[in-house]
Amino acid sequence: MDTTFHPLKALFEQLGLSSDCDAIAQFIRQHAPLDSSVILAEASFWEASQRNFLRDELLKDADWAEVIDLLNVQLRETH
Repeated sequence: MDTTFHPLKALFEQLGLSSDCDAIAQFIRQHAPLDSSVILAEASFWEASQRNFLRDELLKDADWAEVIDLLNVQLRETH
């Protein structure tokens, strides 16, 4: 496993989403709280390419997994 740390900003860039602090906060507010029965990569708000990236990176336990987990936690919280 690569031990490169990717910040949340980099994950949003990788997903093709706006990555400034306000845009990230807005995205989380808009989609939280994500129901606990929904797997993050299967959430309805992702495009197919985003869904595939999230799923694949988590399955490979790749260097993106840690920041994907962070986003998952933030989307589960009530904001």
